[in-house]
Amino acid sequence: MKNHHIIVFLFSFFIIMSLQYGFVSCTEEKKVYVVYLGEHSGDKTLKEIEDHHCSFLHSVKGTANSKEDARASLVHSYKNIINGFSALLTPQEADMISGMEGVISVFHSDPHEIKPHTTRSWDFVNLLEGTSLIKSGEELLQNASYGKDIIVGVMDSGVWPESSSFNDEGMDPVPKSWKGICQEGVAFNASHCNRKLIGARYYLKSYEANFGPLNETRDFRSPRDVDGHGTHTAGTVGGRRVENASAIGGFAKGTAAGGAPNVRLAIYKVCWPVPDQSLAEGNTCVTDDILAAFDDAIADGVDVLSVSLGSIPRTTYYTQNAIAIGSLHAVKRNIVVSCSAGNDGPTPSTVGNVAPWIITVGASSIDRVFSSPIMLGNGMLVEGQTVTPIRRRRLRPLVFAGDVEIRGTTATNTTGACLPGTLSRNLVRGKVVLCLNGGFQASMEVKRAGGVAAILGNTFNEITVTPFLDPTTVAFSYGLNTILTYIRSEKNPMATLLPGKTLIGTKPAPVMAPFSSKGPNIVDPNILKPDITAPGFNILAAWSEASSPLKLPEDHRVVKYNMLSGTSMSCPHVSAVIALLKSIHPDWSSAAIRSALMTTSTINNVVGRPITNATGNDANPFEYGAGHFRPSRAVDPGLVYDATYTDYLLYLCSKNISLDSSFGCPEKVPAASNLNYPSLAIANMRGSSRTVTRVVTNVGKDNSTYILAVRSPPGYVVDIVPKTLHFSKLQEKHSFNITVRAQNVERRNEFSFGWYTWSDGVHVVRSPIAVSSV
Repeated sequence: MKNHHIIVFLFSFFIIMSLQYGFVSCTEEKKVYVVYLGEHSGDKTLKEIEDHHCSFLHSVKGTANSKEDARASLVHSYKNIINGFSALLTPQEADMISGMEGVISVFHSDPHEIKPHTTRSWDFVNLLEGTSLIKSGEELLQNASYGKDIIVGVMDSGVWPESSSFNDEGMDPVPKSWKGICQEGVAFNASHCNRKLIGARYYLKSYEANFGPLNETRDFRSPRDVDGHGTHTAGTVGGRRVENASAIGGFAKGTAAGGAPNVRLAIYKVCWPVPDQSLAEGNTCVTDDILAAFDDAIADGVDVLSVSLGSIPRTTYYTQNAIAIGSLHAVKRNIVVSCSAGNDGPTPSTVGNVAPWIITVGASSIDRVFSSPIMLGNGMLVEGQTVTPIRRRRLRPLVFAGDVEIRGTTATNTTGACLPGTLSRNLVRGKVVLCLNGGFQASMEVKRAGGVAAILGNTFNEITVTPFLDPTTVAFSYGLNTILTYIRSEKNPMATLLPGKTLIGTKPAPVMAPFSSKGPNIVDPNILKPDITAPGFNILAAWSEASSPLKLPEDHRVVKYNMLSGTSMSCPHVSAVIALLKSIHPDWSSAAIRSALMTTSTINNVVGRPITNATGNDANPFEYGAGHFRPSRAVDPGLVYDATYTDYLLYLCSKNISLDSSFGCPEKVPAASNLNYPSLAIANMRGSSRTVTRVVTNVGKDNSTYILAVRSPPGYVVDIVPKTLHFSKLQEKHSFNITVRAQNVERRNEFSFGWYTWSDGVHVVRSPIAVSSV
C-alpha cells in the first residue's frame, strides 16, 4: 500500500511539472502550427530573424537540448515581409507560445484544408461587352501592351514549361523590378525559365512534415507540374497565342491564348498529391507552405497574385487563414490578389476567400457547347453533350441501369446510378446503358460490364464535359425522362451516340455554373461575396504532359491542352484583366481595380435577359456578386470606391481583430458595412433603419455630374443623399449616405436584393445591395 501511495504521488508530481515546465509525454502528437507575428520592421538580418523565431521554440521545449530541438522542429521561418514561422509542436507547446508577447495568432496548419478550386472564353467576354462605344478586347490588349511589364504570380501545382503557351518569342527582357529566382529541382533547371516564365519556386517543407517524404514517382521535387491544374491556370492568365490548339478529339479547336499574352509569369508550386489518393481526387496545399509562398512572392516583386485555391472559411478565418493573411500583406504593397470563390455550390454560404481585400471570383458559362445527340431507335434525337471522341455506330440495344443491376448491390436511392460493381455483365454486354447520374466512374462501370456506350444524367441546365475513355455522353434530366419513357414503351429499344461537335453562339449565356460557391459570406455577411463572375465552365488551356486528361491510372493519354471547369478557371480570367488594368493605370490601388471591375460588370446575358443559374432561375448577387465582368469597360469606370490598408485594419477592428501591432483601433469603430466597398451588404439589421457612408473618386473626366438611380430591395426603402454628385476635376472625392429602412419585410433573416447606380450619361457605376433583418 505504501508503494502504491508513492507511485500515485510521483505520477501527480510528473503531471504538475509537465504542465508547469512543458515536459510532454512521448506519445503526445505533434502537428505543424503557424505562429504569426505580423510584419518585419526591417532592422534584423535573416539570421537574427530565424534566431528570434527559434527563441520562441526554445522557451517551450524544456529539454537539455532545447536549442537543437527548437531548430529541428522549425519548418518555415518567414523572413521577407511576413513575420512568423511554422514548427512541429504539441498542442500544449502551441498554447504556451500563443500567450507570449508579440504573438498575434497560433494555429494548426491543416494539411487537408486548402485545395485547388478546380480558347473561346475571351471571345465570349468581348461579345458580352455590348456597345460600339466601348473599345474592343483587342484594343484593350494593345493599349495595355498585352501586359508586357506586369508580373503575375500563380500559386498552384506548378507548371509544364515546355508548353507552347509559355514560349518567350519576341518578348522584351525581364523587368528590372523582378527579384525572384528560378529554383532548380527534379526535371527542372534554370533553362526552363525564360522571358515569359521569369521565375519558379516550390514549397514542400510542411507537406513532408505532415505526410512524410514526397513519393517521387507521383510528383517532381521541383516547380514542374504533374497535376495539370497549375499549368492550366497559368495558361489562362498569360498564355501566348497558340494556333490550332484543341482538347483531345479536336474539340474546341482554335487559337488558345491567355487574357494577357505578354505578362510575365512567376510560378509558386504549393500543391501536391495526397498520399493514397489518385490525382483525380485532388491535390492538397498546406497552409504554412502557402504563407511561405506569399512571403516570397511579395519580396520577388509580383504585381498580381492569382490564387485558385481555398476552402470554406471558419470563424477564425482572418487570424488563421494563410490566403487571408498573406493577401493582406500583399495588398499593403498594392499587389492585387485575385482568388477563386470555391466549387461547393449551389449550397448557400459556401463562398471562400472572403476577405474584403481579396477579389473573389465565381464561375459562369460561355456560349459554347459540345453537342453529341443520342439517336433512339424511333428516329428521335435527344440532346447530349460530350468531349469524348465517338465514332458513328449502328443502333445497339438500349437498357436502363436500374433494370440490369446485380441484386443487392444498390440501395433504393442509388438504383440506376451505375455505381462501381453494380451492373450485371450478362445483362449489359453489347448494350447502350442509361445511367441516372454519375461521372467517369459510371462510364467505367458500363465499360467493365461490357456495355458499348453510356448515357449519363445531369440535373442542371449546364453540363461540365469530361473526356471519357469510352463512348459516353451526358443528357439533361428532361432528356433522361424522354429516353426512359422510350425504353418503357418499346419492346426492343435501341440507341446510338452521334459524334460530338463544337457549337458556338449558344444562348442564353452566361449561366452561373452549378458548382460555383455562393454567399452569404459565412464569416461576415456584411461583406458581399463573391465579388464578380467570369468564365469558368469547360475552359480549354495548357496542360501537363505528365498528366492524362482524366488524371486516372487507367487513362494513359497525353495531351497538350485540356478542358477544365471550376472557379479555378474563372479566377485567372480576372487576374489577366487585372494585369491589363495595372498596365494602363499603374497608379490605381488594388481597391480601385476591384471597384472598376465590379461597377462596370453586367447582370444580363447576351440576349439582354437577367443571368440565370443552372436550375433556370434568375441568379442573384450571392451567385455572381456585382455581375459578369466586362474588361474594356473597366478601363474607364468613371468613379471608383477606393480603400487603403488602414481602411482594412479599421474593418478588422469592427471584428475585434488586430493583425498589425503598430495600429491601434479607435474608441469608436465604424461598422463593417461602412467599409468603402463597391457593393453594400447589411446583415441582420436591427431596428427600422441603418445608415452607412460611401466615398467615390472621380477617375472619368473633369466637370462631370452623376445622377442617382436606385432599385430598393423588396421589403425595404433605400434613400441616398445627395442624389447628384458634381466633380470639377479628376481625383476629386465625394461622399454620400445610404439609409436603408425596413418596410413590409415579409421574411425575416432572409436577404433581399437591389442596386443603385451613378451615371453621367456615359459611365454607369452600378453597385448591388443585399439586406436582411432580424
